[in-house]
Amino acid sequence: MLQSATRNISFTLDAYNKIHDLKYVFVVVLGLLFPIIIIANGLIIYTVCLERKLHKPMYLFICNLACINLYGGTAVSPFIIATFLMEDYEITWFSCLVQIYFIYTYVSCDIANLTVMAYDRYISICYPLKYDKIVTPTKVILGIVLTWLLPFFRVTISLSLTANFDICGVIIEKVYCDNYSIVKLACSDILYYNIYGSTIIVFVVVLPFFIIIYSYVKITLICLKLSKRGRVKLFSTCVPHLIALFNFIIGSSFELLQSRFDMRHVPYIIRVILSLYFLILSPLINPVLYGIRTQAIKEAIMRKLCHTFYQRQTVVRCVT
Repeated sequence: MLQSATRNISFTLDAYNKIHDLKYVFVVVLGLLFPIIIIANGLIIYTVCLERKLHKPMYLFICNLACINLYGGTAVSPFIIATFLMEDYEITWFSCLVQIYFIYTYVSCDIANLTVMAYDRYISICYPLKYDKIVTPTKVILGIVLTWLLPFFRVTISLSLTANFDICGVIIEKVYCDNYSIVKLACSDILYYNIYGSTIIVFVVVLPFFIIIYSYVKITLICLKLSKRGRVKLFSTCVPHLIALFNFIIGSSFELLQSRFDMRHVPYIIRVILSLYFLILSPLINPVLYGIRTQAIKEAIMRKLCHTFYQRQTVVRCVT
């Protein structure tokens, strides 16, 4: 009976009430950033897919990261804009679970792809003569597929456990649903879920993080043995990935701290901005970063834009 009632409940996203006076600021800012996220990531995907010279593992993983950013960037921005405009700050149980699914699969796919990219850079720099034999097209495809399948499988299991909780509260102090906020509202004992969650964090976050750190420690040791020019050249291929990695760590750390600890001493507006950091800024920064810092992608984008501009100029001259 209680579970049946739980499925019919709606949660109140209380953060909207706390920042109601700033709603138009959020609507305008997100309304400007959301199209940029779509265009920037779409441009990376379009360029890598059509440019044959970019059909190499490193660029394919960058393209996959852009796909993940595109997926994650659409997870909450339209929802927040619509919620502010309609001034309806409630969300149904089912919609809440769907939103959690989008957010958590995005985060899991992101860290999985960053781990694969670190491994690719590690093999490329530490074992350059064996690179083509180790990083084969089949392994590249398998790596990309697994960065999507494993997170979706893992989140499906986690969310199925959450869906079976009996809920005794309806107030979520955020602008979107997150799994731990739902878990904290559960009536039943959540000890087993905390054990499961801690185990998942070790395998999904901690282990990939150590793989990435190990990869870049080895890369750094190799680079230290090279000439200054060689170090600059090698590190130039790693800088975008490292910035994307630290950007992800900073954003997810903000979210983890807010979910697990009492942050009432922090102004509400700051808490809302920090909670949106990795869902808005990461999908925005990453494509701009790779478009500027990765020379091959930058040149390919410029060629595509110049070619498109030239074609349009030709059409205009012919019409006139």
